[in-house]
Amino acid sequence: MKTIDALLAEGVNGKRVFVRADLNVPLADGTITDDGRIRAVLPTVKALADAGAKVVVASHLGRPKGAPDPAFSLRPAAERLGELLGAPVAFAQDTVGPAAHDAVDGLAPGQVAVIENLRFNAGETSKDDAERGEFADKLAALADVYVGDGFGAVHRKHASVFDLPAKLPHYAGHLIATEVGVLKKLTDDVKRPYAVVLGGAKVSDKLGVIDHLLEKADRILIGGGMAYTFLKAQGHEVGISLLQEDQIPAVKEYMKRAEAKGVEFVLPVDVLVSPDFPDLKTKAPANPTTVAADAIPADQEGLDIGPETRKLYASKLADAATIFWNGPMGVFEHPDYAEGTKAVAQALLDTSAFTVVGGGDSAAAVRTLGFDENAFGHISTGGGASLEYLEGKTLPGLAALEN
Repeated sequence: MKTIDALLAEGVNGKRVFVRADLNVPLADGTITDDGRIRAVLPTVKALADAGAKVVVASHLGRPKGAPDPAFSLRPAAERLGELLGAPVAFAQDTVGPAAHDAVDGLAPGQVAVIENLRFNAGETSKDDAERGEFADKLAALADVYVGDGFGAVHRKHASVFDLPAKLPHYAGHLIATEVGVLKKLTDDVKRPYAVVLGGAKVSDKLGVIDHLLEKADRILIGGGMAYTFLKAQGHEVGISLLQEDQIPAVKEYMKRAEAKGVEFVLPVDVLVSPDFPDLKTKAPANPTTVAADAIPADQEGLDIGPETRKLYASKLADAATIFWNGPMGVFEHPDYAEGTKAVAQALLDTSAFTVVGGGDSAAAVRTLGFDENAFGHISTGGGASLEYLEGKTLPGLAALEN
């Protein structure tokens, strides 16, 4: 995989460089609530602009239905990128139409433009190769060179991620090069003990990575909504907690395999429960009750790991040399259910391990809860992409850059 370093050495002054970024930031009433993904692509955009490139930044945001939707406009992201760069950023109100061409044609060397949400065009996400290819041809007309730096999208076989690199000289940006280097440390050259913390809502989202990590990890700690399927598989009452009953047979099989391989599965020993899901808008006091993990009342819902589990998980991480964490331990958006996720984040910081936070809600939690991002070994920008890489899957966006 050729990287941006090689491109910069070749020279980009005056060239139109298409940067496929991941500006899929969370918005609340049009305001960005977490700009981590914009900051992550900044080194690539700045390096190209400083070298005299005409930089064309493209991304998706949300899940529009293949047509323009103001709720998913990239304008706020373009404005924030300009603030971070300390320079004006042009914004095109379409993807491959007149506005995009005018914005690109108007760039002087060292200037940056952002085109509108790629998913406003149905060709971006189409499963039809010809339709995707046609859209990629239109995108290619905007550029001379392609730089892939949207790690959060490399697991998608989309036009701007998979098809476009084949039509232009292509390179990996700083972010993708860094992400791949980190993930190799979790798969190819792992320092042990290797501990994995998995949380989040659905166990089905994590089965593939659990299957793969049973061959690599020394211990796997489970939290979040997915923990209740594991507890139910052990025969415990889980009340009205999140549960995927159809996954219980698979969970039982994984626990059996883990025991046979000597991989330690660590489940909550106590949880915070409530009969009502908390109000995340007002953050009104929820007044949860702490109960043993095998004594959840039938009318209660588990919403965070309890204090004894926090201590247990910290002890299981203390001697680790490598830690990968993906998924919060509870409803961290509410202060009454944030302590479990806080405890895991702090446990990572208290170790001397190489620590990787696997993107998505985990990365958002680190920032929301006030932790110093630089204190972790690496915070990924792509939760789904990280998990699929750890599953051993071929990621279309990386395969396209390696070709």
